[in-house]
Amino acid sequence: MIYELREYVAAPGKAAALHARFADDTLPLFDKHGLTVTGFWTDSADDSRIFYLLRFEDEEAQKRAWAAFQGDPRWQEAKAASESEGPVVAQMHSTTLTPVDYRPNGTTEEHS
Repeated sequence: MIYELREYVAAPGKAAALHARFADDTLPLFDKHGLTVTGFWTDSADDSRIFYLLRFEDEEAQKRAWAAFQGDPRWQEAKAASESEGPVVAQMHSTTLTPVDYRPNGTTEEHS
């Protein structure tokens, strides 16, 4: 199992548009293409910064899911429509996370 942490920073004045695109278009398409979101957050001090965590069986599943999503005509239309008055994303960062062997995934217990 691998995870992908993504951070989006909305373009100035476009936070509401970016949140709407995620809520109305992106997340339903994620479900369609096997992009499993395990958490979705904003920065408590700045709602123009959005973070989410995805879970995949392996890197090949990750690549397949993203390729299917990016190639979906509904996504391409939604993206174009949301950007008709300019980009809604100023920055995006993606990090693929792999588990370490000294801490079981999913545990929240304190270890000494």
